[in-house]
Amino acid sequence: MPKPLMETYSPPKETFVSGEGVYLFDQNGDKYLDFIAGIAVNALGHRHPKAVQALKDQADKLWHTSNMFRVPGQIELAEKYCRDSFADRVFFTNSGTEAMECALKAARHYWYSRGRPDKYRIITFTGAFHGRSYGAINAGGNPKYLEGFGPRMEGFDQVEFGDHDALKAAITEETAAICVEPVQGEGGVRAIPDVCLRGLRELCDERELLLIYDEVQSGAGRTGKLWAHQWAGSAQPDIMAVAKGVGGGFPMGACLATDACGEHMVVGTHGSTFGGNPLAMAVGNVVYDELTKPGFLDHVNEVANFLGQQLQGLKDSHSDKVEEVRGRGLLLGLKLREGYVNKTLAKHARDHHLLMGAAGDNVLRMAPPLIIEEAHARQAVEALDAALSELKPG
Repeated sequence: MPKPLMETYSPPKETFVSGEGVYLFDQNGDKYLDFIAGIAVNALGHRHPKAVQALKDQADKLWHTSNMFRVPGQIELAEKYCRDSFADRVFFTNSGTEAMECALKAARHYWYSRGRPDKYRIITFTGAFHGRSYGAINAGGNPKYLEGFGPRMEGFDQVEFGDHDALKAAITEETAAICVEPVQGEGGVRAIPDVCLRGLRELCDERELLLIYDEVQSGAGRTGKLWAHQWAGSAQPDIMAVAKGVGGGFPMGACLATDACGEHMVVGTHGSTFGGNPLAMAVGNVVYDELTKPGFLDHVNEVANFLGQQLQGLKDSHSDKVEEVRGRGLLLGLKLREGYVNKTLAKHARDHHLLMGAAGDNVLRMAPPLIIEEAHARQAVEALDAALSELKPG
């Protein structure tokens, strides 16, 4: 990276200068099939005409006022979120990690407002990723992300992913909430079974705990439902963080809550200068309207089923290198066998003009735009087949 930048990333040599639909174009005019979509962000692909027009129209009117004043677009979008979810209250943010910070604060303040300030601990799971802010890295608990930032923050108890007994044993009188991703993205594209999500809801009701979902990556239609937890029916949360796809590429997120969990978040408890700004709300409303159009999620499920079947075939063809196909909807991953490296496979795929990402547990991650067609899925699988054929141990 150029010296003026902090070297917190190590991007490849390709520099992308434009995009159209499901494709990106680099500085040389070469075309790449985008199957990572800004890490599950560009839900409608690149340069979606309605989103572009909404941003231009708003930019010609008003960019920013801060939350000192009403932003009409906030009310419009919050009403849509509440109409189609468990939520009664919404707080808009600029990112997923900010949405998670709001969720964590809301959960603790819920008990504080009820005379139980001692209930502040939050249970999370191994493999979790909740963002890069200080609170979020402590909630996620990944030692790699915590190293070098001082003592761990008090108040988080992490249990092994999928260990039901350990989860129950971790609950104490000080436990305020359980926080979980319905589909872990960074942690290896691991989906929690619907029955387990329902079990979490029942456990929280039984032990008087709040249930927080981090749907920053799995929400916004990514799994074929508007919100991933909706596949599980009666497993709705008390608080939920969303971001990434809800802005379709424009930075925005939100913390959604029931009335009980949101009513105590009053003046002085939380805030944001840029969150819910007029530009973000203009784009966010358009993206939401597109995601909820009749037939849109039906298409996501159809193409996701096709892609999943193709990936299973690819796994069978390369069973010596691919251990498992993971995920749900259009959040999918290939777990590689020991000795093979996901980042190396992503590099080989990029050489074949296919963009993918790497996740934890040695998984190659796919999160393409939700507008892909079967032809794009075939193109991706063909490139991935070639990339796997070139993949060597080490």
